[in-house]
Amino acid sequence: MSATITVRVPRQLKEEAKRHGIKLSQVVRRALEKEVRRKRIEEARRAAGELGELFSKVSEKDIVRSIREARREG
Repeated sequence: MSATITVRVPRQLKEEAKRHGIKLSQVVRRALEKEVRRKRIEEARRAAGELGELFSKVSEKDIVRSIREARREG
């Protein structure tokens, strides 16, 4: 499913894009995809940083013990 958006651009810019064979819908779609991808990466980096801070508070000894217990159970 898709949605329709409206973008207002100066008439001269639209005419020049048309003259150069630029398909505005493709350009806008790619720009939106790129921006959404950038935001997802930004969110993932922030989450990874928060996890890093959380894991830095857990000792190596506790991590090793947890892994060994999980192996025994699984």
